[in-house]
Amino acid sequence: MSHRSEGSIIVNNRISADRTSEVGERTSAIDRKLLTYNKRQFTENVTGRFIAMACAGVLVVVVLSITYFIASKGLSTFLVNGVSLGEFLIGVKWDPEGEPAVYGVLPFILGSSLVTLLAALIAAPLGIGAAIFMTEMFPGFGKKVLKPVIELLVGIPSVVYGYVGLTLLVPFIREQFDVLGFSLLAGGLVLALMILPTITSVAMDAIEAVPQDLRNASLALGATRWQTIWNVVLHSALPGCLTAVVLGMARAFGEALAVQMVIGNTTRLPGGLLDPISTLTSAITLNMGNTIQGTPYNNALWSMALLLLLMSFVFIMVLRILGRRKMVTK
Repeated sequence: MSHRSEGSIIVNNRISADRTSEVGERTSAIDRKLLTYNKRQFTENVTGRFIAMACAGVLVVVVLSITYFIASKGLSTFLVNGVSLGEFLIGVKWDPEGEPAVYGVLPFILGSSLVTLLAALIAAPLGIGAAIFMTEMFPGFGKKVLKPVIELLVGIPSVVYGYVGLTLLVPFIREQFDVLGFSLLAGGLVLALMILPTITSVAMDAIEAVPQDLRNASLALGATRWQTIWNVVLHSALPGCLTAVVLGMARAFGEALAVQMVIGNTTRLPGGLLDPISTLTSAITLNMGNTIQGTPYNNALWSMALLLLLMSFVFIMVLRILGRRKMVTK
């Protein structure tokens, strides 16, 4: 080996050693910087954690306070005024100012349940069908045109829906069927229009979440487009579609003003779709301002509000169950 090659090897070794030492110094400097106690970062982390925990605690306190307040008022009907729970829930006569006073809320419970169920039966097929159209049939036109139009319906106040139903739907039912017009059917149609955007939007998200590979595999096996949508896409998105329907029903069950304007607000049990009814929300809003705080009449209305709160908890539990089922399916 020549002296020149030996010298180049020595120079290269020195250069590599210098580079190694520089890299080691940089790494150690970075390690020291990362391991050095940073008081500012620690303060920010503690502050952020405290603010997040405080916000969560405030939400929990507010929910518990509302629940306690409504429960304390609603239970006074049974604990203070001595009204029987069975009479209250299954009684068909509502006459809180009579002698003796009668507090039967079954017509209101049945009215809220029937109008919610009718609205869901009308809006669910339409909403899920519109979601399929906008995601599977014509996604470009659906997302650019139809989806913004449907989302605009969410921002319309409920009083507008009620007024449209009062001026158009009620006279139409009156002329077509020779009845009063204020009916369960009118309330169900108005509520169906109100919850349609909610069902459509949530169902669209559920259908879009289905992997494209499932569609491709179904088509590759010889299935038609509709068979793929019906047997693969809808089957995979079923928990999300059910969640959409339950969300719509939750909104419909608690709606007051729009329904109150078109259902007739009678305390009798409905005999059909064309009969006037009353709901829990309409009874509370119509009568709460005419009662004295602490009277049996006022406490009975709070008991009806407690029923609405309990139904909200039921809807939330159903949504949680459907959400877990959706996660398991994935």
